[in-house]
Amino acid sequence: MIAFAAQILAFCLLLLLLLLLQLQTTMAGDSSFSGVFDHGSHGVTLVKVDEAPRKCSSAAAAKKTDDDTAPAGGAPPKPLLVAAPCDAGVYPVVVFLHGYLAYNSFYSQLFEHVASHGFVVVGPQLYTMSGPDTTDEINSAAAVINWLAAGGLTSKLPPNVRADATKISISGHSRGGKVAFALALGHANVSLRGGAGGATIAALVAVDPVDGFAAGKQTPPPILTYGGANSLRVPAPVMVIGTGLGGLARAAPLLPACAPPGVNHGEFYGECAAPACHLVARDYGHTDMMDDVTPGARGLATRAVCRSGGARAPMRRFVGGAMVAFVKRWVEGEPELLECVRARPETAPVVLSVVEFRDEAIANHSY
Repeated sequence: MIAFAAQILAFCLLLLLLLLLQLQTTMAGDSSFSGVFDHGSHGVTLVKVDEAPRKCSSAAAAKKTDDDTAPAGGAPPKPLLVAAPCDAGVYPVVVFLHGYLAYNSFYSQLFEHVASHGFVVVGPQLYTMSGPDTTDEINSAAAVINWLAAGGLTSKLPPNVRADATKISISGHSRGGKVAFALALGHANVSLRGGAGGATIAALVAVDPVDGFAAGKQTPPPILTYGGANSLRVPAPVMVIGTGLGGLARAAPLLPACAPPGVNHGEFYGECAAPACHLVARDYGHTDMMDDVTPGARGLATRAVCRSGGARAPMRRFVGGAMVAFVKRWVEGEPELLECVRARPETAPVVLSVVEFRDEAIANHSY
């Protein structure tokens, strides 16, 4: 009888030990996943890189456009804000395109977040003033990417830090998201090698993209086709991040929605071919991933014009973490973090009203 009781006790102790080991493993996995929404393990440098001076000695030279790439190692075709890890190594590149009339410096905290997880983030200032036509900024962004691919960033990084020009992903916010789609769809000449499946761009992340004022009122060149699913055949994996408040007017009709229905994240994702995913932060607005402080009149406008969910840090952490998880999946072959986003959306620092994945290997999920 005593021997039987001892066996029962030993079995219970073994079961308890197995449960503790499983709990420890689960907590470690959750910590690794949630850590993507926090600052990563790398220290980060943030530097400005001035554009090449424009010198024209003839009428023919004056006709040069932004498609002309600056010489490798020289100044870039547009001013840049570059965030890079301090630690020696070779890191993939993410090019981030700012929103309409915004400054690249408005995203410096987002850049630092992504760079801290092992990426070189390059934010060109595509223009200071612009009309509705995005053609010039598409060409300017292409020129920056070609300059990067030619090794232009090499001398601008910390010692022993190199940018992997064969792994360039592109991201953009608002109108910059539209421009990112345009580049990936071949609206300008981008000379890169490599990428997922031989794609020109390794991955595309569009943050609350906008294609104009409303359906039928797109800004040129239009990107959305309204042709239904698979009508946007981007030759790279696509992540579309949306906001729940972006499609709501601040004070109609004087302050319409900053990401109007019919031309926003929902339509972009709806037209994307696989692989693609769609995440929507329910309680946040169109500019809530920007820096806590955005100075000047334009900085004030980012808070006054668009509806906001309040403090920007949670939305910025979410966008940065989602970008990191997605690019690590498709560029570095590390799917674990993105799988956790799909399986455990409640771990994100914001409430996600939509979590959709369109991929043969991943089942679709909506919440």
